[in-house]
Amino acid sequence: MEIASSSNKDPKSTQSIAAARSRRRRNTCIGISIATVVLLVVLIVILAFTVFKAKRPITAINSVTLADLDVSLNLARVSVDINVTLIADVAITNPNKVGFSYSNSTAFLNYRGELVGEAPITAGRIDAGQRKEMNITLTIMADRLLKTTTVFSDVVAGTMPLNTYTRISGKVRILGIFNIHVVSTTSCDFNVSISERKVGDQQCNYHTKI
Repeated sequence: MEIASSSNKDPKSTQSIAAARSRRRRNTCIGISIATVVLLVVLIVILAFTVFKAKRPITAINSVTLADLDVSLNLARVSVDINVTLIADVAITNPNKVGFSYSNSTAFLNYRGELVGEAPITAGRIDAGQRKEMNITLTIMADRLLKTTTVFSDVVAGTMPLNTYTRISGKVRILGIFNIHVVSTTSCDFNVSISERKVGDQQCNYHTKI
């Protein structure tokens, strides 16, 4: 009499076990991949808002010096011809861990609230933790200046109140992913002494917005 061997396995059962193991391995790999991606995202966000957190670049006008001053008074006609050229020493400091890129901008020269001169500021880049200085030449546009009614009295008094205003707009790119836009402005009030031919009483206000 023949007895069937109990060691024979059902092929379908073997395939089911193999398929289950394959699914477990696949699910494990997917889970590990998702966990790794989530961990990387969390790490990037933490770094972006801690070590690489965007800081405000600072634009400052260190000094304003008088490069040229020509004044001619006509007392009979109560008029004045005046030409003024100023040199503004502007410094931009980048305190960030990454570079700061800024676009083309303009420096403005104002007299009693009226725009009387301007000069371009060329776009550029400042590396992490670096400071960039530039000299900007501001020349008064005589035709605009002479439209104001107080020029003659200011020149006779010997002092002209002026203001320089700069606005630097740019961005800081964090970890090559996040773009943080920054606007830094500087406004400086000062007086030009006609008799002493120099700049004095300079007061500046700074503001940066992220």
